[in-house]
Amino acid sequence: MIDHDRLFKELLSNFFCEFIELFFPTISTYWERESIEFLPQEIFTDVTEGEKKILDIVVKAKFRNQDTVFIIHTEHQSYSQAGFERRMFAYFARLHEKYALPIYPIVIYSHDSPQTPEPNCYRIDFPNKKILEFNYEVVQLNQLQWQAFVNQRNPLASALMSKMRMDVQERPIVKLISLQLLASLGLNPAQMQLISGFIDTYLKLNPEEKIRFEAELATIEPRQQEDVMQIVTSWMEEGIERGIEQGIERGRKQGELTLLNRLLNRRFGSLSPQLQERIDNLPIAQLEELGEALLDFTTIDDLSAWFEGN
Repeated sequence: MIDHDRLFKELLSNFFCEFIELFFPTISTYWERESIEFLPQEIFTDVTEGEKKILDIVVKAKFRNQDTVFIIHTEHQSYSQAGFERRMFAYFARLHEKYALPIYPIVIYSHDSPQTPEPNCYRIDFPNKKILEFNYEVVQLNQLQWQAFVNQRNPLASALMSKMRMDVQERPIVKLISLQLLASLGLNPAQMQLISGFIDTYLKLNPEEKIRFEAELATIEPRQQEDVMQIVTSWMEEGIERGIEQGIERGRKQGELTLLNRLLNRRFGSLSPQLQERIDNLPIAQLEELGEALLDFTTIDDLSAWFEGN
């Protein structure tokens, strides 16, 4: 089972500013980006459902050129739920009671179906009077076309395209384009791993789709091919899902070896048995170093020189 809430919370916590800039650029015009502060988790007791709920992400930020602050509350929903708008209002009321600050509420929906628009307000009306109209923002991924985000140089676009509306036959090309965008962003290794793992989770390709993915991969620029191949981490995800530590390490090394051998064979042809044996015996840390050094190699002698230096 996929832990959707954990994946989305991890993604949004690490790329919260990018999330706001992608979907709510107006906020970017009036907040101090560097001022954001993640507030402690809030536990909310839902009396009607008889259970405790933890609010997903609560962030405090300063208004630009002001001393005043406000709160952005973001909830992730992996399924459509009747009456959720009432719960969003209850969360809002709880936060407003505690902090007495302006609150900007957001819900991001990641379910595949239904594709009908989700509510974005909660109202209480009487025949002669409107008592309450509570409005909040909704990002419903299955209402968004992935093609509209291809040129957005934003790590959240790269990740969330995998959950946007697409035809079944588009899955391999969406995965490739998502990874191409990711490779172009210059993120650090931990950020790359987080997003590529997210993409792999939601665009796990079957054997037929993998063939189509490889065919599409072969049509792009060679350097881009190498960049994409370096961040394909399905093997790691499979090891993590099994939860076997030893299996994870074997999977990581096998994945590194497979990728490295493909790159070496493509660039220099078949290697001598002696060189191949030396590569096979490298620990995973040095396999990763060799993968990075390979980008600067021009001849097979560079590979031999690398071994001499290491």
